[in-house]
Parts: sequence; C-alpha cells; structure tokens
Amino acid sequence: QDSSLPVGVFIWEVENGKDEDLEVSIMFSLQNGTGTKEDRGGGHWNEPFAFEKEGERIAGVLLHHCTCVNPFTLAISAREKAGVRVTHLTAFNPMGSGREVWQDLLQDGRLDSPTGKSSPTEKGEVTAAAVCASCRVPAHGHGTLELALAWDMPCVHFGSKEKLHLRRYTRFFGSGGDAAPALSHHALTHYKEWERKIEAWQKPILENSQLPSWYKSALFNELYFMTDGGTIWVELPPDCRAEELQGPAGAGLSHLLPVLREYGRFAYLEGQEYRMYNTYDVHFYASFALIMLWPKLQISLQYDIAVTVVNEDVQPRQYLMCGQTAQVKLKNVVPHDIGDPGDEPWLRVNAYLMHDTADWKDLNLKFVLQVYRDYYLTHDCLYLRDMWPVCQAVMESELKFDTDNDGLIENGGFADQTYDAWVVNGASAYCGGLWLAAVCMMCKMAKVLGDAETQQKYMDILSKGKEAFERMLWNGKYYNYDSSGNSTSSSIMSDQCAGQWFLGVCGLDQGEFEVFPKSHVVSALKTIFEKNVMSFAGGTMGAVNGMRPDGVPDTSSVQSNEVWIGVVYALAATMIQEGLVEEGFRTAEGCYRTVWERLGMAFQTPEAYREKKVYRSLAYMRPLSIWSMQLALERRASRAPALTRAPLVPIPP
Repeated sequence: QDSSLPVGVFIWEVENGKDEDLEVSIMFSLQNGTGTKEDRGGGHWNEPFAFEKEGERIAGVLLHHCTCVNPFTLAISAREKAGVRVTHLTAFNPMGSGREVWQDLLQDGRLDSPTGKSSPTEKGEVTAAAVCASCRVPAHGHGTLELALAWDMPCVHFGSKEKLHLRRYTRFFGSGGDAAPALSHHALTHYKEWERKIEAWQKPILENSQLPSWYKSALFNELYFMTDGGTIWVELPPDCRAEELQGPAGAGLSHLLPVLREYGRFAYLEGQEYRMYNTYDVHFYASFALIMLWPKLQISLQYDIAVTVVNEDVQPRQYLMCGQTAQVKLKNVVPHDIGDPGDEPWLRVNAYLMHDTADWKDLNLKFVLQVYRDYYLTHDCLYLRDMWPVCQAVMESELKFDTDNDGLIENGGFADQTYDAWVVNGASAYCGGLWLAAVCMMCKMAKVLGDAETQQKYMDILSKGKEAFERMLWNGKYYNYDSSGNSTSSSIMSDQCAGQWFLGVCGLDQGEFEVFPKSHVVSALKTIFEKNVMSFAGGTMGAVNGMRPDGVPDTSSVQSNEVWIGVVYALAATMIQEGLVEEGFRTAEGCYRTVWERLGMAFQTPEAYREKKVYRSLAYMRPLSIWSMQLALERRASRAPALTRAPLVPIPP
C-alpha cells in the first residue's frame, strides 16, 4: 500500500544554539500545475483545508488543476501539534516578485490564512499557494516542523484516451479526486514508520565496512528510476473478466486474473527519451531491482508479457531500418515493449519502429531466463506452471533461428538484439550464450515439473549447442563477437558472458548443468577486464562494449565504442559471481565516478557514453542492473541459494 502513494514528506529539524528562545517559521510554496502550457489554460483554483483523524490534525492548501484530461489536485500541508501553528496563503501570482508573500511572512512569521476558495484563473494566468509551519524553539533546544506534498490524479488516460485507468493507490484512498487531504494525513502520521523500515533495509549494507562508499550510493540511488521513469501502477477494473485479459489465446494463464487483480499492472519507460513501456530487452537487466525488492510486481509484469506472447496483432507496419512491412506482433514471440504512453499501452504493443523485433534473437530467450530466475528466487510454483507452456512456445519459435541444426541459433546479419545498431552475423557470443543458458533452464524447468520428454529434447539440443558454441567462438582467451569471419568478428564484447550471468544467479553454473567451462568464463572475464576496462580511458570509465584484440575500441558501429552503464553493472556482477570481486568493483566504479561525479548526471544515469564528450539517452532503465551486483554479493556471503530468506524489506515510498 504505502509503496504506491503519491506523497513526499519534508522534515525540518531546528536546533537553537542561542541563549534565548526563538520563533522559527518554514514556508512551503508551490505553483498550481506541472510547469507546462496547461498551467496557463485557465480554470485552476486553490482552497485551504484541514483534516483530522484519530486526534492528529493537519492543515494546508489544495491546488486544483482542472484540465480536460487527467485533472489532479496537489496538496501542500503541515502537521499541527502542541507548539506548532500552521498558516497559509491561498493564492498568489508566482510570476511576480513574490512581494505580497514575503511581506506577509516577515511581518509576524506567519501567513494571513484567508478563508474561502480562490477565484479560478483566467486564460494565460498561473497561480500558486503557500503553507507555513511555525514553532517556538527554546534556548539550546530543538524543534521539528513536518510538511508534506501529495498529488492526487486518480484516473488517467494515455494519449489515445481509449481507456480509463485507476492508479494503484485508489484501492486504498478512493478514485473520487478528493484524496489529497487523507493522503497528506497518512504521510505525516506514518513517515516515522517508513523511516524505520528504510533504515532496517539499508543499514546492513550501509554499515558493511567491506563495501566501498561509491557502491552504497550507486546501489540505493540508481533506484530513482523506479519512480522517475514515467512509472505507472494501475488497478484492474473491478468488473474485468479473465477473457478480456487473456485474449483469444491466453486461457492457459490460469492465474493471470488473480495476480493482476491483487498486484495491479506495472510499467516503466525504457528511458525518459525512449518512450516505450517495459522495453523487454532492457528490462532483462533492470528486472533485478524488481525481483529483489518488489517481486510481485515482476511477476505481474511477466504475466502481462506472457499474455502478449500468446496473442498477435496482425496490423501491418513499416519499419525504419529495413523499409519492410510486417505485422505488428506475431504469435508466440515476445514483444519489444508493451506500448507507447502517447497511445494505449497493454492494448497496443511494440511501439518500437526501428526493426521488426519478431526477428530479434534475444527477446524470447530473455523471457525464459527471467521465468526461471523468478521462480528460483521466489519459489512460486503456480507462476512456473503458468509460464511453462509460454516458455515452450517461445523456444519453439526461437528454434527456427538454428538454421543448420547444430543446436546453436544464428544471428541474421543485422542488428537483431538489444544492441540495435551493432550488426552481428552467424553464431555469436551474446545471443548464442543467452540461447544456451535458456536451453539449460528449459532442462531444469522440465525436470522440476516432471516433463521428461521436454527435458530430453532440450538436453539433446544443449549437448549439440555447447559443442558448436565452443568450436565456433572460443579462441583460447575469450569468445569472439561472432563467427562471421569479418574484420571485427574477433572483437572482445563486454557482454559476452550474459548467459553465464543468469546461470550463476540461479545456481546453474556448475555440476550437471554447467554450460560454459568455468576456465573459459574466467579467462573471458579477465580478458574483458584487461582490454575493455583497463585499456579504455585508463581504466576509469568502466568497460567499453567492444574492444579489438590490439586494445583499440571497436568503431564498427555507433554502439560498439560506447559504454553501457547497465551492461557494466551486469558484467561486474558476473565477475563477482566468478570470484573476480576486486575486478568487478573496479569495473563498476568507473561508471559511477563518470556519471555521478565527473559528468554531473546524478539521478539521470544515461544508457551510454563514450570516452570523450558524447552521451546518449539520459535517465535510462538498464542501470537498475546494479541490484544483480548485490545479489551476487549476498550469494557469495551466504554460499547458499539467494533469497531463501527475506534479507530485503520492500522499500517504502
């Protein structure tokens, strides 16, 4: 409940070092609106309010923003208690000098608190409001002033305006658009409990002297994107029927309706510049933040993907890179994304226009890998049983990419995976490694579910595929980028061990399920550290995506000589899993220092940067993969399957 609330709390601790008592006032002012042209559309108005429940009283101002689409109310408030007085200014012009506000405040440390509503704004006008909390702080004493912000937009339309969605918090506070006072009261009376939970969650990591300070900062602060990533968390309509969700082919997902009804639908953007929800090839990396902190939201998201997999959209679309026309969504193929916020997400998927992603080689595999990882970490047997037929369907679809029946898929001679501007041809370290990892997990899932026939089928594929992968790609030190034999096929890809990353997370990296020889994995990681990390920018900027064997970055594409922060965090996690702990931290530290310190991009971590003067796509999903580093560290510390206990308390809002 509390993770869904649209609130913020601001606590001011006042310390008086003087020998006399002091009167202290803190004022909180806010414009009615979001800083867009709609703020000047006219018809917006403010009104004072007070709200009391169970002996606790708050007071402040409601700012009603009356747009035709997605209207909302903001509330600024403060907590009234013994010795604290709350006053307000209902409306003022924020485009002026502010003189009327300051004169009022400076006169006696309080605001005049006029009664009644303000007049609605005229077209072209903007309005604002202020609330002030005041208290007497005794000599050499302390005082506390507690203020809150709430924003109540219960009902939302996306760009197409076809469907009305209710936000998650309406389950607890109603959808009438009048919840801002109750939300504010709840925040101001519960924040101390939230602080205790946050401390209990963060303290074991923050007080671990073996972890560097930069890592602690990166781990917790990269989570900004979970809420700042255009995030939407909505309820299912109460009258929603299973048939509506399942579509023509989703009847096998027996727990789809119960899961979505209980936990809602969750979506976040690929990035603030790449406006597609739940971009799946990238979520593959970012999903560790969800499965470790809000596992039921990851399960819900997977159900949404699964029901999309088994259905299709036959509408034609022309794709930009190839100029060809194909249908928007094929059956039994994982979508690239679940839609554009400017259209109607969930109803119309695959907003991505560059390539026909039905021909991408990684999306289906990333679904299978996440299904087993989620099961391994949550032990949710119902989820595994529901997802098993979908995994079988997408793997059957993927088998067509094994054109020579050697147990290993081939890339198609274009940028047919998450590196969507980096051409790959034939067998490849990245997609081939993901494929073998997914085949291995199919064997494991079949064994868990008692499906001996399917297990044998994929054991046979795995046996052939492992031999082909080693024969075609292993060069004695690392896995070649691809098997095409062209001038860059021997490039050292920083992400070549992505399949091993997921296998290690799930304890499938040794014994009967070992896919990649341990000595080869360690050699590849050491080569990446030597070449992609230490031979790039003096070892201070993380790992470049592609490096030539002679220590020069691969410039064959616009992406091969970029550093992808989320990929680097995943690489660091893989290094930690394989015992290269120092190398893992050194690799990840370069990204943190570059983004959060040298480039000044705190809380807007980009997808990529280059060695000099170039970055791309600020505020991006993939760096949430840093939570896989934490999982790797926990596994090393416990030497037991991760998350059989519950070491992390879900983060409050």
